[in-house]
Amino acid sequence: QVQLVESGGDLVQAGGSLRLSCAASGSIFSINYMGWYRQAPGKQREWVALITSAGRRNYADSLKGRFTISRDNAKNTVYLQMNSLEVEDTGVYYCNAMDRLGSNYWGQGTQVTVSS
Repeated sequence: QVQLVESGGDLVQAGGSLRLSCAASGSIFSINYMGWYRQAPGKQREWVALITSAGRRNYADSLKGRFTISRDNAKNTVYLQMNSLEVEDTGVYYCNAMDRLGSNYWGQGTQVTVSS
């Protein structure tokens, strides 16, 4: 089992920046990759970015250049640095982890609100 706890969501003005954190605990040795999803009001959850255990990163095409995913293995934490935030980035951001058996784990989510 893996437990994920997100933090860092806030209210920010358009053009601003936020850094989200996701702290993992439990069977972290089994994690294959971790990532971020988001869900805007009235919309489906969408994938944002992921980082593998080897450090490879992938991003949703629409977010490349503004968002950066990183990890601190010593802290078992994954970060999402979000720059040049837009009103459309508003939503609940969820941390996700998949282990080597294919089991998916989710955090409780953290709210990001971007005001115009």
